Amino acid sequence: MKKDFYEILGISKSASQDEIKKAYRKVAMQHHPDRNPGDKAAEEKFKEAAEAYEILSDADKRAQYDRFGHQAFGQGRGGGGFNGGGMNMDDIFSQFGDIFGDDSPFSSFFGGGGGGGRRSSGGRARGVRGSNLRIKIKLNYEEMAKGASKTVKVKKYVGCTTCAGSGAKDKNSVQTCGTCGGSGQVRRVQNTFLGQMQTVTTCPTCNGEGTTIMNKCTACKGDGRVYGEETVSIDIPAGVQEGMQLSLNGKGNAGERGGAAGDLIVLIEEEAHAQLHRDGLNVAFDLHISFPEAVFGTQVEVPTIDGKAKIKIPPGTQSGKIFRLKGKGFPSVNSYEKGDQLIHVNVWTPQHVNSEEKAMLEKMQESHNFEPKPEKGDKSFFDKVREMFS
Repeated sequence: MKKDFYEILGISKSASQDEIKKAYRKVAMQHHPDRNPGDKAAEEKFKEAAEAYEILSDADKRAQYDRFGHQAFGQGRGGGGFNGGGMNMDDIFSQFGDIFGDDSPFSSFFGGGGGGGRRSSGGRARGVRGSNLRIKIKLNYEEMAKGASKTVKVKKYVGCTTCAGSGAKDKNSVQTCGTCGGSGQVRRVQNTFLGQMQTVTTCPTCNGEGTTIMNKCTACKGDGRVYGEETVSIDIPAGVQEGMQLSLNGKGNAGERGGAAGDLIVLIEEEAHAQLHRDGLNVAFDLHISFPEAVFGTQVEVPTIDGKAKIKIPPGTQSGKIFRLKGKGFPSVNSYEKGDQLIHVNVWTPQHVNSEEKAMLEKMQESHNFEPKPEKGDKSFFDKVREMFS
């Protein structure tokens, strides 16, 4: 079972973004592979901390995690599905290097400085990260209960195949930036009354990339991406609910000039069922039976999420009786809990009767056996409702 992200970083669930950043920096320094050569346990802890920071440092992903836990990001994290695990060291260094400033003893490991793009091994920011995309997927009850695999076509920015995302006409069209000398950073020294102060800023000429493009790619006009379409496969876990969001890492808009791609946020919508109604993990069904069926009892077939089920209505069943089909509801997305199907019995009263039926009913009315005689043990309407949703 995966460890709790808050526990990995040693913080509380109410921790601020600054506290999360400081905690990650501390854990990353402690377990950094260069500080623990050959220590596989330290390397795994370093990766766990990186994954925890990836989720908790993003407001949307943190909200999903707080609500649904690890399951919020789907099945098989890192296997091409939802955002997360399976990160290698290059991923970690490039994605989280910005939290280690130049004053850090580990800045050389991460390339130092900030920047919104992907970092090369030399520490320069490569391109500009692509923006996130949001799509909606409507699921029926069976898909929500069992999980589903969906294939959707997403219109978005994709990497330019002509220049392989570089934005340059050819490799000879890329030159080292003359302003920063390829470092992607500009250092300035100023004399103040406190002495000399050195500042490091992103190079304004190359935007931190360390290179400039002399001749742009004609297909993408130097952006390294073009507007197109991509077919995306989405594995949706069992138990999702209306309004839940799932995140697919790197499936959003492609970044500019080789920058990391944004995420694809999938919003779950519920397709109404013709006969069933959902309430949390439970599913409810209104069953209407005739007066004779209520008196003599009967066997009926009722719809469920995944088909039909037969239930026995015993003789003398009162209107308002609730039958429970254990485990026939929705599974929890974050635990082994499973809801039930609740069947609410309604005895149907005819609104129009003919003369013969009226005579029979009047005769029945004279019988003391048809007078309402609720037993003391019968539950009230409010007790039934309370039991239904407990």
